[in-house]
Amino acid sequence: MAHMEYLADRIGQALNEESVQFNTLKMMGGLGFMVNDKFCLGIFKGGIMARVDPENIEILLARPFCNIMESGKRKTKNYIYVHPEGYDLDEDLLFWVRECLKFNPKAKSSKKKK
Repeated sequence: MAHMEYLADRIGQALNEESVQFNTLKMMGGLGFMVNDKFCLGIFKGGIMARVDPENIEILLARPFCNIMESGKRKTKNYIYVHPEGYDLDEDLLFWVRECLKFNPKAKSSKKKK
C-alpha cells in the first residue's frame, strides 16, 4: 500500500508539472486519475494503467516494460499496462503521463451511473 501511495504522489506531481487539474477515484482495487471528468491513467496491480491513443499503440508498445492491458482474455484497444521498471525514472513516468494527457481530449467520457 505504501508503494501505491508513493506512486500516486509521483503521478500527482507529474500532473501538477503539466498544469493539469485532476482528481482521484478509487477503482478496481487501485486508483484512477481523472482529467476533464475522464479516466486518464491509474495505478493497477502495482503498475500503471495508461489510457493512450489507439493510433499510437504499436509505437508505445515498443517501449520496454509494457504490454497491452487485458480484461479477462480480451485485449483492450487503448490501455497499456506499464510495469514498475517502465516508470521507475521520473522522465519515464512523465512520458507516460504526457501520452495519457495527449489522448485525454479525444477520449470518450464514461457514462455516469444514476
